[in-house]
Amino acid sequence: MKKCSECNGKMVELKAKTPEGIEYDYFICEMCGEEIIKAEKLHAVPQKHRLKRYNAKISKLREGLGIKIPSELVKKYKLKDNGLVTIISEKEGIKIITA
Repeated sequence: MKKCSECNGKMVELKAKTPEGIEYDYFICEMCGEEIIKAEKLHAVPQKHRLKRYNAKISKLREGLGIKIPSELVKKYKLKDNGLVTIISEKEGIKIITA
Protein backbone atom coordinates (compact mmCIF):
# COMPACT_ATOMS: atom_id res chain seq x y z
CA MET A 1 0.00 0.00 0.00
CA LYS A 2 1.32 3.43 -0.99
CA LYS A 3 1.54 6.05 1.79
CA CYS A 4 1.11 9.81 1.43
CA SER A 5 4.33 11.80 1.88
CA GLU A 6 2.34 14.70 3.42
CA CYS A 7 0.20 13.00 6.09
CA ASN A 8 1.14 9.29 5.87
CA GLY A 9 -2.44 8.48 4.82
CA LYS A 10 -3.45 5.73 2.39
CA MET A 11 -2.98 6.54 -1.31
CA VAL A 12 -5.47 5.05 -3.76
CA GLU A 13 -4.87 4.72 -7.47
CA LEU A 14 -7.36 6.39 -9.83
CA LYS A 15 -7.68 7.05 -13.54
CA ALA A 16 -8.25 10.42 -15.22
CA LYS A 17 -8.17 11.91 -18.71
CA THR A 18 -6.29 14.86 -20.16
CA PRO A 19 -8.34 17.53 -21.98
CA GLU A 20 -7.47 15.64 -25.19
CA GLY A 21 -9.08 12.49 -23.78
CA ILE A 22 -5.88 10.57 -23.05
CA GLU A 23 -6.22 8.34 -20.00
CA TYR A 24 -3.58 8.24 -17.24
CA ASP A 25 -3.23 6.84 -13.69
CA TYR A 26 -2.52 8.86 -10.55
CA PHE A 27 -2.65 8.47 -6.77
CA ILE A 28 -4.71 10.49 -4.27
CA CYS A 29 -4.52 10.47 -0.47
CA GLU A 30 -7.78 9.50 1.22
CA MET A 31 -6.95 11.74 4.19
CA CYS A 32 -5.50 15.02 2.87
CA GLY A 33 -6.29 14.85 -0.87
CA GLU A 34 -2.64 15.09 -2.01
CA GLU A 35 -2.35 13.93 -5.63
CA ILE A 36 0.73 12.46 -7.32
CA ILE A 37 1.59 10.88 -10.62
CA LYS A 38 4.71 8.85 -11.34
CA ALA A 39 7.09 10.63 -13.69
CA GLU A 40 7.46 7.56 -15.91
CA LYS A 41 3.68 7.35 -16.34
CA LEU A 42 3.48 11.05 -17.15
CA HIS A 43 6.22 10.77 -19.78
CA ALA A 44 4.66 7.62 -21.21
CA VAL A 45 1.39 9.41 -22.10
CA PRO A 46 2.74 11.37 -25.11
CA GLN A 47 4.87 8.42 -26.26
CA LYS A 48 1.96 5.99 -26.02
CA HIS A 49 -0.36 8.27 -27.95
CA ARG A 50 2.30 9.71 -30.24
CA LEU A 51 1.83 13.26 -29.06
CA LYS A 52 4.77 15.35 -30.06
CA ARG A 53 5.52 18.92 -29.17
CA TYR A 54 6.77 21.26 -31.86
CA ASN A 55 8.35 24.66 -31.53
CA ALA A 56 7.27 27.15 -34.14
CA LYS A 57 8.69 30.56 -34.92
CA ILE A 58 6.36 33.54 -34.84
CA SER A 59 7.03 36.19 -37.50
CA LYS A 60 5.63 39.67 -38.01
CA LEU A 61 3.27 40.01 -40.96
CA ARG A 62 1.76 43.34 -42.03
CA GLU A 63 -0.83 43.87 -39.28
CA GLY A 64 -0.57 40.54 -37.49
CA LEU A 65 1.69 37.61 -36.78
CA GLY A 66 2.33 34.35 -38.61
CA ILE A 67 3.43 30.97 -37.30
CA LYS A 68 5.95 28.91 -39.26
CA ILE A 69 4.62 25.34 -39.23
CA PRO A 70 7.27 22.58 -39.22
CA SER A 71 7.54 20.68 -42.51
CA GLU A 72 6.70 17.38 -40.77
CA LEU A 73 3.26 18.79 -39.87
CA VAL A 74 2.81 20.37 -43.30
CA LYS A 75 3.21 16.92 -44.87
CA LYS A 76 1.20 15.06 -42.22
CA TYR A 77 -1.84 17.35 -42.51
CA LYS A 78 -1.39 18.13 -46.23
CA LEU A 79 -1.25 21.88 -45.62
CA LYS A 80 -0.98 24.13 -48.67
CA ASP A 81 0.23 27.68 -49.24
CA ASN A 82 -2.77 30.02 -48.80
CA GLY A 83 -4.79 27.14 -47.31
CA LEU A 84 -7.19 27.76 -44.44
CA VAL A 85 -7.13 26.59 -40.84
CA THR A 86 -9.44 27.26 -37.90
CA ILE A 87 -7.91 28.83 -34.79
CA ILE A 88 -9.76 28.27 -31.52
CA SER A 89 -8.97 30.30 -28.41
CA GLU A 90 -8.93 28.09 -25.31
CA LYS A 91 -8.27 28.70 -21.63
CA GLU A 92 -4.67 27.42 -21.76
CA GLY A 93 -3.73 28.42 -25.29
CA ILE A 94 -4.84 28.15 -28.89
CA LYS A 95 -5.76 25.15 -31.01
CA ILE A 96 -5.20 25.06 -34.77
CA ILE A 97 -7.46 22.77 -36.76
CA THR A 98 -7.10 22.02 -40.45
CA ALA A 99 -10.09 23.18 -42.48
